[in-house]
Amino acid sequence: MRKKWILTIAGILVVVGVSAVAVGPVMSDVETPDYDVVSSDGAFEVRQYPPIIIAEVTLDGPRKDAIGDGFRLLADYIFGNNKVKQDIAMTAPVQQQKSTEIAMTAPVQQQSSGDEWTVSFVMPSKYSMETLPEPVNQRVSLKQVPAKKYVVITFAGKTSDENVQEHEEKLKTYITDNGLSVSGPPKYAFYNPPWTLPPMRRNEVMMEIQD
Repeated sequence: MRKKWILTIAGILVVVGVSAVAVGPVMSDVETPDYDVVSSDGAFEVRQYPPIIIAEVTLDGPRKDAIGDGFRLLADYIFGNNKVKQDIAMTAPVQQQKSTEIAMTAPVQQQSSGDEWTVSFVMPSKYSMETLPEPVNQRVSLKQVPAKKYVVITFAGKTSDENVQEHEEKLKTYITDNGLSVSGPPKYAFYNPPWTLPPMRRNEVMMEIQD
C-alpha cells in the first residue's frame, strides 16, 4: 500500500511539474515594452526605450514585501477597480525601484524605518494618458515616462535578494569597466509568474544611462 501511495504521489508531482513548464511560458506570453538594442555583450545590453505609460504605487518595507503588495494593488486596478470598471490587459515585466524622493508634504516619511519602493506595470501600448481609466484607489497613479536609455543585465533564477544583489553588482562592474555614466537607483524587472521554474525565469537589473 505504501509503495502504491509513493507511486501515486510521484505521478502527481510529475503532472504538476509538466504543467508548470507548460503553463509558465503561456501565462508569460503578454505584451512587453518595445526597445531597440544599441549594443549587446553576453548577458548585458544597452537599450533605447521609447516613451511609455506606467501605473505605479509606492510602498515602505522590505523589497520582497513591497513588490508583493504593489503587485496586488496594481492588479486590482487593471482587473477592473477603476472609474469605468474596465479590464486592462496584463503586461510584463513588473518593475521595482527604490524611491529617491520624499514628498515635502509628508516629512513623517523621513522617519520611516524601512525602505521605500516604487512598483509599476507598463501599460499596454494602445492606451494614452487620455484613454486609460482613472484608478479608484488613490495609491495607484498613472505616469508618462519619457524615452530613456538603459544598460541591462538579464539573468535567470529566483527573485531572491541574494540573486538580485549578485547581478546588480555584476552590472555595476560592467558599467565601471565600460566607462558608462548612469543615474538613479537600479530598477528591477521580473517577467514571469511565480510558478515558473527558476531556470526558465527572465529577470533584469537596469540602470539609466546619461549620455
